[in-house]
Amino acid sequence: MTPAVLTPDTGDIDPKIVRGVNRIARQAAEAARPLAAADTASKDAALAGIADALLAQQDSILSANAKDVEREEAGGMQASLLDRLRLTPERIEGIAAGVREIIALPDPVGEIVSGNMLPNGIRLTRKRVPMGVIGAIYEARPNVTVDIAALALKSGNAVILRGGSAARETNTVTLEIMQRTLEAQGFPADVVQGIDQYGRDGADVLMQARDYVDLLIPRGGADLIAHVVQNSLVPVIETGVGNVHMFLDASAKVSQSVDLVLNSKTQRPSVCNALETLLVHEKAARRVLPKVLEALAAADVVIHGDQTVSELAPAGVKVRRVTRRDWAKEYLGLEIAVAVVGDLEEAIEHIGAYSSGHTEVIVTNDLTSAETFIQAVDAAAVGVNVSTRFTDGGQFGLGAEVGISTQKLHSRGPMGLRDLTTTKWIMIGEGQIRS
Repeated sequence: MTPAVLTPDTGDIDPKIVRGVNRIARQAAEAARPLAAADTASKDAALAGIADALLAQQDSILSANAKDVEREEAGGMQASLLDRLRLTPERIEGIAAGVREIIALPDPVGEIVSGNMLPNGIRLTRKRVPMGVIGAIYEARPNVTVDIAALALKSGNAVILRGGSAARETNTVTLEIMQRTLEAQGFPADVVQGIDQYGRDGADVLMQARDYVDLLIPRGGADLIAHVVQNSLVPVIETGVGNVHMFLDASAKVSQSVDLVLNSKTQRPSVCNALETLLVHEKAARRVLPKVLEALAAADVVIHGDQTVSELAPAGVKVRRVTRRDWAKEYLGLEIAVAVVGDLEEAIEHIGAYSSGHTEVIVTNDLTSAETFIQAVDAAAVGVNVSTRFTDGGQFGLGAEVGISTQKLHSRGPMGLRDLTTTKWIMIGEGQIRS
C-alpha cells in the first residue's frame, strides 16, 4: 500500500486537468506494455519512419516554429532561450540524423547483465527491461521533443512530454507527425503523448501520477528543476544546470588555452555544457590571460573579472567587476566570469564551492596536475585539455540524450538508451523450496 505521505495532492488544480493528465498517463502505461515486448527491427522501422517524416514535413514544423519564435521574441524572451527555441532546416536535418544514429545503436532491452547457477540448482539471470512510462518536463527546446521520444521508443518506454508554452505550436505539430508515423508502423499513438494543453498545472499533476509514471526527467533552468524535485512523487533524475568551469594551469599553452576557452564559451553559449567560469593559475596569468581576454572580447563576450583580471586586460578590453553571484551563475549567453587563483588547490576549492556537478576541465601540460584534478573534482564529466562542449550524448557515442544527469543515482552524465532501462531478476528452477 502506498504510504499516506505519498498520496497525490492536486486539490487546488482544476479537476478537468487532473482527469485529463491522468487519462494520458493511464493510456501511456497501457501502450508501454506492448512496446516493451516489441522486437528491435520493429522499433527501428518506426524510428526510420519518424526521421523520414520529420524531413518530409519540415515546412509545417518550421511554420509552427516561426509562430513560436515571433510570439516569444515579442514577449521579450532572452536571446539564449530564443536560440534554443528556433529551428532551421539544418537543425531539423540534425534532429533526423540523431534519430538515425539511435537506430544504429544496440538495443539494450533483453541484454543479459549477469547470470549464474546457484548452489541449489536455480538458474539466475539479470536482464535489462524498459522503465515503463517516462515523463519529461523541459522548456523552449523543440529538438528535445524528438530526442526523448526516439530514445524512449528504442528503449521500449512510453513517454509523456511537457515542452512548455514557448514551443507549443512546434511541439504540437511534431507530436502529431510522430504519432501518425507510429500508428502507420503498428504501434499505439499513445506511446508518445504531450500535456502542453494543460499548462503548468498539468505538469504538477504529472509529478503526482506515481501509479502510472515510472521516471520523471526535468530539463531546464535551476528553478524548473528545483520545482520538480521538491514537488514530484514520481522518482526524478536532475539534469541540465551547468555552472561549468575551466582551469588554466601554470603549464597551460597560450594558443591551446585560447582555442579551448573560445570554443567552450562561444561555439553555442546557450547550452548547459558551455563554459561559464574561467580560473587561471597566477603563474600563467601574465602569459596566457591577456590573449584569452582579447579573444573573448573580440567574440563579444561580456567579461566579469576580479581586480587582477582587470589589471591584466589588454587596452580596449573592458572587464566588469565580478560579484559572488557571478560565480554561481549559469549565464547561457555571451558572458563569462574570470578569476586568477593562487594554485591548483585553490581552483579545486572554488569549483567545489560553486560547481553544479556538470562538467569541469583543466588545461595543463603537467600529468600530476591533471591526475590531481581528475581525482579531486566531483562532477559528472571531468576533462583534460578538451572543450567543455564535448559533454554530450551524441559526442559520447550514445546517440541523442534525454539529458545530462548531475546527480549520482541511478545515472550520471549524458543519459542514453541504457539509462532508460532497469533490470529484472529471473529465477528458473525445478521445484526448489527454501528450507
